[in-house]
Amino acid sequence: MTDTTPSGSGDGTVNDERPLPETPHGSPAPTAAPLTLRTSPGGEAVTGNFYEQVGGHETFQRLVDTFYRGVAGDPVLSEMYPEEDLGPAAERLRMFLEQYWGGPTTYSEQRGHPRLRMRHVPFKVNPDARDRWLAHMRAAVDVLELPPLYEATLWSYLERAAHAMVNTFEE
Repeated sequence: MTDTTPSGSGDGTVNDERPLPETPHGSPAPTAAPLTLRTSPGGEAVTGNFYEQVGGHETFQRLVDTFYRGVAGDPVLSEMYPEEDLGPAAERLRMFLEQYWGGPTTYSEQRGHPRLRMRHVPFKVNPDARDRWLAHMRAAVDVLELPPLYEATLWSYLERAAHAMVNTFEE
């Protein structure tokens, strides 16, 4: 026997039109209440995507500006940029991160698919370069003073991305 009155839909289906599951005894299986992320216990519900939740364009601009100030003074990383001015590289990184986290799709509209590994092949990205990149990015993330959940989410992605870009173990 299938329950024909699930919570919220009233038509016996889950959002994808499948019948609701039943317990071994033929009664409807309990459904979980939707999860609501709140700003604090009993606080307002969080809405929007990650990009919006962390402050949108201004947050990513500050992240990238702080990061590239560090890169500019780094003897290993600064050699990897073909432009004398790091401005175009900073703009590309900002657009990429904004798109990745749910912001404008300007990066793909202007440059196509990110293809991060392919775009980094011309550069010697060894563990030393990765660690330097991460050190400058860590300093930039810290400047943002994001709430712990957002900081951990952002940092986890940045660490994984940095490790994925390593393309040589030569010094």
